[in-house]
Amino acid sequence: MSKSIYLCQKCKEFTMKTECPKCNSKTVNPKPGKFSVEDKYAEYRLKAKGMIK
Repeated sequence: MSKSIYLCQKCKEFTMKTECPKCNSKTVNPKPGKFSVEDKYAEYRLKAKGMIK
């Protein structure tokens, strides 16, 4: 058993397992990535979102 909570992307169900008990699809970790002041890819992410040109 894992110590982290996971989210099923299909049925939006939270679970402690790596596979959804409802729809048997793979779950993902819903937590965002770790924040860094020296983010090397911030410019590319903001361009992709359309926030800068």
